[in-house]
Amino acid sequence: MGNEDSAGTVKSGNGLAVKALIVAALIAAVGTALYLKEDKGTAVRVDAAQQTPAAAVVDPASSEKALPRLVDLGASKCIPCKMMAPILDELKTEYAGKLEVEFIDVWENPGAGEQYGVDMIPTQIFYDASGKERFRHQGFFAKEDILAKWNELGVDLGTSANAPSFSRMVAVAQDTRTAEQACYMCDGDVDPKTRVVLSTEKGPVHLCSPHCLFITYTSLEEKQGLEERIVVTNWSTGEAIPAVAATYLHGKAASGRPTVKAFAATEAAELERQAAGGNILDWAGLQAEELATRCGFCDRAVYPEDASEVLVDGLRTHGCCTMCALGVAARLQKDIEVHAKDALTGEAIRVVTLDGKVAALEPKTAVAWAGMKPGPEGKPVSTGCFKQAFFVSDVNLKKWVEQHPTATGKAVTIGQALADKMKLTPQQISKACKIGECAPR
Repeated sequence: MGNEDSAGTVKSGNGLAVKALIVAALIAAVGTALYLKEDKGTAVRVDAAQQTPAAAVVDPASSEKALPRLVDLGASKCIPCKMMAPILDELKTEYAGKLEVEFIDVWENPGAGEQYGVDMIPTQIFYDASGKERFRHQGFFAKEDILAKWNELGVDLGTSANAPSFSRMVAVAQDTRTAEQACYMCDGDVDPKTRVVLSTEKGPVHLCSPHCLFITYTSLEEKQGLEERIVVTNWSTGEAIPAVAATYLHGKAASGRPTVKAFAATEAAELERQAAGGNILDWAGLQAEELATRCGFCDRAVYPEDASEVLVDGLRTHGCCTMCALGVAARLQKDIEVHAKDALTGEAIRVVTLDGKVAALEPKTAVAWAGMKPGPEGKPVSTGCFKQAFFVSDVNLKKWVEQHPTATGKAVTIGQALADKMKLTPQQISKACKIGECAPR
């Protein structure tokens, strides 16, 4: 996402490819008015007037290849070209003996542009085993899209070693907790000292903490009269008290994650503050604190300590879960960089997108767990934000699933997870993670 030159040029026809590139470089160097259009996400054409490149029908390198062949024509300083480099390396390694992969730098070898009939870079050309061209694409092309195109062309490359195939749609153990013991929002255990209860027409909804209450609050489509129906637990006595009348001690755990304790009297809150530290807040102050950070995709309240960090145009936002972090790209229709953590080990995972595709992934073995379950019509539906996760490898994912016997879902590539988000319509995005009705489960 730097400011490197993303403009790549190849001029074909009339035998001018070499001269055009040299002249363009000289003109740019002396600062004259040649127009270069920059676009970090797509292939770029420079001075495209009257270009009539002929589509390559047979691989100029050889028509006798025993293997299908992918040729990528690019340049060393073209941004989308540079993002193609690790993808080409992975394809070359993972499909050795099944696919030939070649990169041609048209700035170092300008004649290749005319030879292959290319007028934009990067351009990827797909040849079958006989050397016949089957498809070409201009611009950044994600690894999964490349593999899907080969499959569409009838070329069986086999399954990549990194492609996840694990799923579990039926839990190996049943959750035997009662509605009072399991948090309605995060599904964690409810601590009696921090219990929050929201009264609904269908009965009481139990939440593990004021924080999960505010996540629920920001998820509800209808909030009218909500505050009057909430009771919190007095940290000192265990008694239920109206949320709007309570005094709160907002502090920090050793991990840095916020803590919230409710009290019926300010004096009791002050005694706890002297022992544990923190700030004393009323209901309005707590609400302002809890709603200060929101998910950049679904707008839920979130603690940064729990969230994935998302960078967009140099600014920082958050995803309340890993899938919502990817969803920021869909909501804003911009390239993003996601910093997440392995749900088992806490190891760092980095995802960079380009044109709605995964352009960089660290580590390359990282995979996603899509928490889901059979819906009313038998189709899989999401099990919610708290059941989605990233892992540095499928080994860690399987260990995590083993430790969560009630979890259901499947392993997917992070590219697949992003693609699912990018397919959402603006209307679907506006409804993401919303709760039409809050009722006991």
